[in-house]
Amino acid sequence: MAHHNKKDYLIKKIIPYDVKKINNIDDILTAVKYCGFQGRNLGKALDILYKMVTDKDCLTILTLSGAMVPAGMGDLICTLIEYKLIDVLVSTGANITHDFIDAVMKGGHYIGSHQVDDNVLFRHRINRIYNVFLPEENYDRAEKELLKIINKAFPTKEFEILPSEFFRIIGKEIKRKCILSAAANKDIPIFVPAISDSEFALDLIKFTVTEGYDIDFRVLRDVRKFANIIRKASTCGTIIIGGGVPRNWAQQIYPYIENIERLTRKDYEFGYKYSIRIHTATEYDGGLSGCTIAESKSWGKYSSDSKYVSVWCDATIALPILITGLLQRLKIM
Repeated sequence: MAHHNKKDYLIKKIIPYDVKKINNIDDILTAVKYCGFQGRNLGKALDILYKMVTDKDCLTILTLSGAMVPAGMGDLICTLIEYKLIDVLVSTGANITHDFIDAVMKGGHYIGSHQVDDNVLFRHRINRIYNVFLPEENYDRAEKELLKIINKAFPTKEFEILPSEFFRIIGKEIKRKCILSAAANKDIPIFVPAISDSEFALDLIKFTVTEGYDIDFRVLRDVRKFANIIRKASTCGTIIIGGGVPRNWAQQIYPYIENIERLTRKDYEFGYKYSIRIHTATEYDGGLSGCTIAESKSWGKYSSDSKYVSVWCDATIALPILITGLLQRLKIM
């Protein structure tokens, strides 16, 4: 490490947050960029996100983990889709399941409490997601609606299909606004790598017993489909909510492309060029969800000159603030 003079460390002063100069969320994020801690990181995140979505050559991938839809973030994701601020969604199966429930029930989740007797909730068939309640009957109603859609949309009971194509077809059949229908209408693919880890999958498995369906999801082909999308883009960026399978599934695509193409395409530039991440995972336990972007660079998942920032914060706090600030900066609202 090169030695520096004292003055090299003391270049910019902290600018105290002046509430009297704040007119909107964009102003807040601009102001906290000159403060400290995660406020500064959130301010930086808006700058990087703005560059990402205004770069006409950049393909933007949103990875969605955690119970974001039950927590009320579904409409926010729809807004990103409707304004084409994202080009690809990689999600847990749970978020897509809860999105479907909300579409079927016109909102299927309830304000609850974490200070409750869960044994009592079990007797009432109420599922708890921290301080959100979801009655089991809403799962039942969604299951019946899913069966109706499958009976209508698929001519045979035995077929092979990519998960992304399956969700596109389901989305086309949904008439109410939700992530599935918005993505299908805007031709934005939804990838669900761990599809078997979801109520969607449990319903489909049940249908093999009760309805005679035999659906074979071609999950490996979705990796190739995603790789082809990435290859066609000159620049790519990620918006990462949480970690889990969606995060690394999206990131591992560059090592995959490198293994396939390094012998034939010497000029190919590997790695995402932009990234903003909102999460609460720790780095030091070696868990993949706590893996930093810097660590991912060593794998070729991000380019050496990538612009990125991580925000350690509950996504139900940071994401609404960040996206509202983005829409204001873009003059969309």
